[in-house]
Amino acid sequence: MVRRKRIGLMLWPAPGLDADFERGRWAEQVGFDDVWLPDAEGMQDPIALAATLAVATQRVRICTGVVPVFNRPAPILATSVSVIAHHAPGRFVLGLGSSTGNMVDRWYGVPFQRPLTHVREYVQLLRQIFAGEKTAFSGTCLRSHGFRLQTLPTPPVPLHLGAMGPRMLQLAGELADGVVLNDFTPPDRLAFALEQLDIGAQRGGRRVEDLEIVKRRAYIVTSNAVEYAAAREFFRRHFAFYASAPAYQEVMLQLGYAAAVAEIRAGYAARDRARVTAAISDDMVARIFLFGSADQCHAQARADYAAGISALAMSPQADTAEAFAYSAGVFAAAAFNPEQTPRG
Repeated sequence: MVRRKRIGLMLWPAPGLDADFERGRWAEQVGFDDVWLPDAEGMQDPIALAATLAVATQRVRICTGVVPVFNRPAPILATSVSVIAHHAPGRFVLGLGSSTGNMVDRWYGVPFQRPLTHVREYVQLLRQIFAGEKTAFSGTCLRSHGFRLQTLPTPPVPLHLGAMGPRMLQLAGELADGVVLNDFTPPDRLAFALEQLDIGAQRGGRRVEDLEIVKRRAYIVTSNAVEYAAAREFFRRHFAFYASAPAYQEVMLQLGYAAAVAEIRAGYAARDRARVTAAISDDMVARIFLFGSADQCHAQARADYAAGISALAMSPQADTAEAFAYSAGVFAAAAFNPEQTPRG
């Protein structure tokens, strides 16, 4: 299947960034195809934000990236999706994922157990609900009997799965309509990710080409050497934050960073944040995150498309509303055309 390349803006509804509802409306006005809504760090709820954007926009696709499956029972989430789909028919994508133990267990107080099985059963149960059936589901992690959704989404809402490791990638290929990759699937790892997706897709009688391949890209636009160095240090600290989670440490091992993971674990055990940060090299930061001039950011985005990405969810990293708006504008329609053929 040949898909039109899509460019999306990931909102970041934290205080002081002006990157929530009004920025979502702006994204439609300046030509973004999609807006992506994170579920993280105690920010505004993506499902509620999606509902408000559904009634305030006409064209832009509204996507969650990604909602943890542990903290919303599938029947309850289905009723919320029904509202959004009613007001934005054909314009909503539900991104789901396991999240991490740090969020699920520590933040929400919900046991983070058997994430792969939990995601599988959650998708299966949602499929049953969205088919209009009365639920009759008994799984290892989930059960639901006798629930029926009164208003079905029309057309059906695509289900995308956030995935990093081989088993979750294969599950996405098998059960989902698309996959949401993040920064920890760097460009040199994309071919491997597509192979794993294809293995799963073939289990369901499909191929990887039948899925939408989305990648979230955290980025900072810089204009000089000082800003570039500052961006690199920002992402080094960002990397250290992710590295606290065992799921991300496992991905780091798969990326070839065993020595760094050992040092990071030792640093966290000693509560030595400086040691953790020092374990993350410049090369590691540059491999995972995107920072540089507008032209460099555009070039990498085009390389992502050429490598097999269907849709990019560009996520500006900024400390001020002005900086967020500037970086977001670098990928607005007037500045960037996803369908343009790469130079050279």
